[in-house]
Amino acid sequence: MTIRARILGAAAGGGLPQWNCGCENCNLARAGRIPAQTQSSLAVSANGTDWAILNASPDIRQQLADAPALHPTGLREMPLRSVLLTNGDIDHVAGLLTLREMQPFTIFATRGIHDVLRDNPIFAAVNEKVVPRETVALDAPAEIAPGLYATLFAVPGKVPLYLEGETVQTDLIGEQTVGVHLRAGDDDAYYIPGCALLNDDLRDRLRGASMVFFDGTLWQDDEMVRAGLGAKTGKRMGHMSMSGPDGSIAGFAGLDVARKIYVHMNNTNPVLRPDSAEKAKAEAAGWIIGHDGMEITT
Repeated sequence: MTIRARILGAAAGGGLPQWNCGCENCNLARAGRIPAQTQSSLAVSANGTDWAILNASPDIRQQLADAPALHPTGLREMPLRSVLLTNGDIDHVAGLLTLREMQPFTIFATRGIHDVLRDNPIFAAVNEKVVPRETVALDAPAEIAPGLYATLFAVPGKVPLYLEGETVQTDLIGEQTVGVHLRAGDDDAYYIPGCALLNDDLRDRLRGASMVFFDGTLWQDDEMVRAGLGAKTGKRMGHMSMSGPDGSIAGFAGLDVARKIYVHMNNTNPVLRPDSAEKAKAEAAGWIIGHDGMEITT
């Protein structure tokens, strides 16, 4: 079997252009001079017929419309078998509300993420009698589509913004932020759209991997501060930057990962401009800059 992946959305929360942002990237995207990107989501399949979606973004209606392999196959027949959630962030769970039309599929998540959904009564609109919610323990494989298995593992991260208290730990290890190890037969891939730190455990897990989709939120940690768009650094938001000594480009050096694809990129990230020096630097280091509609096979 082979893992087939389609990036439904390559951008971080807000997408590109973000509705209230007048930064260089957003203005270029509005003018059609660089490609627009929807919010973070990946579709995966082991057979090209049955699909799982990793994270349900607020843009999922348009993402499904743009993906022929995920179109209805009958009056109310869909190739969608499941949605798996890697955290409780709005840009990863809000799309569940779009999928509320009594269409059967399964929601897979850790107990901690399911608790976030159950604590918010609006998600009762996704009827559990039709859309069951299956709890997945860390490091225990679950079949999320025929022949496609997902193993969730903890990565450093934080609770969703709407659950933050006065004190925020951005590198928590637990069920609130997870990565996904996908397997289909002898093929495998990793999906990690949010990560605050590439620690030793994660390095060891990813060493020699054939394909990794990884958090590419910011090019540099203080990118949004420099742009005058906010006071938070990437680290404060629970994301490691691409560049710098603590960034993912440096962190992945020597891990011998065959294919490295950036996803979940903030609207300010210069790698979203096809002719930018930053994009060239990332590609020179062996990275692929993901984009909406990109299809990759293991």
